[in-house]
Amino acid sequence: MPVPLLDLKAQFAPLRDEISAAIRDVVESQAFILGHAVEAFEHDVARYVGVSRAVGCASGTDALILALEALGVGPGDEVLTTPFSFFATASCAYRVGARPAFADIDEDTFNLDPAALEPALGSRTRAILPVHLFGQCAEMEPILALAAARRIPVVEDAAQALGAAYTPAASGRVRRAGAIGAVGCYSFFPSKNLGGFGDGGMVVTDDPELAERLRVLRVHGARTTYEHHVIGWNSRLDAIQAAVLRVKLARLDRWSGERAANAERYDRWFAECGLVDAGRVRVPRRQPRSTHIFNQYTLRVERRDALAERLRAEGIGHAVYYPIPLHLQPCFRALGYARGSLPRAERAAAEVISLPIYPELPQASQERVVDAIRRFYADGGRARP
Repeated sequence: MPVPLLDLKAQFAPLRDEISAAIRDVVESQAFILGHAVEAFEHDVARYVGVSRAVGCASGTDALILALEALGVGPGDEVLTTPFSFFATASCAYRVGARPAFADIDEDTFNLDPAALEPALGSRTRAILPVHLFGQCAEMEPILALAAARRIPVVEDAAQALGAAYTPAASGRVRRAGAIGAVGCYSFFPSKNLGGFGDGGMVVTDDPELAERLRVLRVHGARTTYEHHVIGWNSRLDAIQAAVLRVKLARLDRWSGERAANAERYDRWFAECGLVDAGRVRVPRRQPRSTHIFNQYTLRVERRDALAERLRAEGIGHAVYYPIPLHLQPCFRALGYARGSLPRAERAAAEVISLPIYPELPQASQERVVDAIRRFYADGGRARP
């Protein structure tokens, strides 16, 4: 039987009646845009991550754009971020008139390397945008210290990390991903660990003035109907998505625990079959001050493209996040980055592959995944058996 990368039907089946009732309530109310359902979900997310305010919007991409706009980032500014992430992490800077700039990643976690940040800071840097990639927080304490010294806000791209936690060494106070910097951004794309039935996003903050600007920007810049104080966007979280996500949010911690258990099982089995010691497979590294919710389970492997072809031939779901680092994307050529300028990100892009990790993944399917990879290397790394 095929092993899918993600099985959303398996997640939906036990929630069918509760989700259907939540959707039916919205349909009966005929209040589809913002309204009570969205306000209730915003309240739940704010309480879950430990902030005072949450503002729903149309997508995770819009969350990043709205956050930068609300912070006053615009033409002539730079946003310093990672080159190893989804495209929206960098494109959001362009959408507010700024430019992305990049610092290299940590070899183990794939997140921004704090040591690489300071040399990359420029006189035009107006925001630092770390990504909590694959479900693990970036090393935020030194990033926040550097940002505070330069009076630069930190915008967290937590699109893949809702529920992850980080504990700074200095304070020892546990903070959820997205609630650590000035503002945090989430995506509810269906494949995320908290996924809706379409697009959706959210911005969270403890700053009441910033939250108010976000609410104005998401409705065309209007504070009252037909009175527009700034030029904003049409970026509202619709009520049906909020109703679905509110049902799912109550299960998120349990699902995160099941993802972590699946990850530990993979770690153990890859080690037991000798692939780790042989250097064929490098399992995900956990940094000590962050939990990992495993939105993706991402390996570094030898002969990645051939392995991907073998898995495809055997019906095993997988994905490469991300095959081209952002600084080498054709549309960013004018930024002036050359191949070799950010070598750790480029090396990761050539080596990573992500495996099925969803909470409902059967152990037998995991065994099949590991066995297929073991056989691939036993066969000399041939693309087809």
